[in-house]
Amino acid sequence: MPAAAGAVAPASAPLPPALDRRLGPLDGAAIVVSNVIGGGIFLVPASVAQLVPHPWAMLAVWGAGGALAFAGAMAYAELATLRPRAGGEYVYLREAFGPLAAFLTGWTSFVAGFAGAIAASAVGLASYLGRFLPVAGDTTPLVTLPLGLLDLVVSPQALVAISVIATLSGVHILGLGPGRIVQNLLAGTKVALLVAFVALGFGLGQGDTAHFTAGAAVAPALWVLALIPVMFSYSGWNAAAYLAEEIRDPSRNVPLALGVGTFAVVVIYLLLNVLYVYALPVAELATVQARVVDAVADRLFGPTVAGPVAAATVVMIAASISAMVMAGPRVYYAMARDGQFPAMVARVDSRFRTPLVAIVAQGVWASVLVLTGRFDQLVEYTGFAVVLFAGVAVASLFVLRRRNPREPRPFRAWGYPVAPTVFVVASLLIVLSALWRSPATSGAGLLVIATGVPIYLLMRRISRSGAKAPASQG
Repeated sequence: MPAAAGAVAPASAPLPPALDRRLGPLDGAAIVVSNVIGGGIFLVPASVAQLVPHPWAMLAVWGAGGALAFAGAMAYAELATLRPRAGGEYVYLREAFGPLAAFLTGWTSFVAGFAGAIAASAVGLASYLGRFLPVAGDTTPLVTLPLGLLDLVVSPQALVAISVIATLSGVHILGLGPGRIVQNLLAGTKVALLVAFVALGFGLGQGDTAHFTAGAAVAPALWVLALIPVMFSYSGWNAAAYLAEEIRDPSRNVPLALGVGTFAVVVIYLLLNVLYVYALPVAELATVQARVVDAVADRLFGPTVAGPVAAATVVMIAASISAMVMAGPRVYYAMARDGQFPAMVARVDSRFRTPLVAIVAQGVWASVLVLTGRFDQLVEYTGFAVVLFAGVAVASLFVLRRRNPREPRPFRAWGYPVAPTVFVVASLLIVLSALWRSPATSGAGLLVIATGVPIYLLMRRISRSGAKAPASQG
């Protein structure tokens, strides 16, 4: 079957070696765990408890969300072994649906998906650090630079957040060696802290098993509706696919990384939610306004644990930022290599073999978002796009199987075609629900995505001009 109209080059064409394959399956799994486990699991359970006010029904929602995430991970595993390139869904959408669809997912990742999330997480880290070093959380403006529609506000908190972004960007510029060590250390510490929190909570905490028997009836429609925030909390399970070009023996190790990382996240999420119910009745859990983990820790151990919980939070947020700093630039690097982003973004450092300019560009844009204070809005606007593009990427599995039925597939998605079909349908329902329930917010997100169309057309014109230039010379 012919390639999608408008494709500038077949995605299966061989590429010159640029990035080093030095990552193993545990490295990839660590990136998945760090990328997924962020603020969602510490905030979203209260919203889920409001929609599903019964302990076992609530836990079932988290289990169903985990099953969907795992189904998506297995679909990505087949796609990533079929096309073991940097870029994740950018690569799959480009081959299945053409360059415009691919560009829009990459554009959204750059403008908001990664950079916005990095900015929000860095500011959150500075805020928690402020509990130990008050100046780190100080939002008092030091300098304000008016830029017409918005201002750049420099505050001590903003400077700390930007320093975190710059430091972790620098670590990942220095090569996969230092980058993987820091990432694995942060991810390992994150998992250890969460497991210790669960173990100590059940072993020493002041909870009550009676909380598991108290709850109200749940309408099926509300149970399905609760999947929306749950799926947002699981987003990031595809992180290892962005680095498929740097994972050794991708046919074996990419599925392992995605499978092990996603399974670990599902187990941790279920354990945390069981602990939440042990500490607080579902009716009370639904009324928590701050971070659920803070309220749970206070109930289990008393207010004396506020300091240790804040310190643990700093480490866990740093792990998430590190994973995003590592994964995001591989998308922009892949786009630039295809002529869909400025050519310099495809530059690989000759010594460290990392996408130097892509990492710097992401860090600079994330820092600008910190100074504007608009990162929360961007992340909120484009939140549904994470589910949208993941659903479209899984749908590309059907397209590529139909288009190239005889192409060797080192790994085949488990449960095909049922599991990926359920994932695509669930993703579609979540996106439609977001558009229906929050038309203004989702509309703003669609506008952000749509701004990529003129940028795509401009980059396509520049790419074509560059390709014609050598032929016109002598």
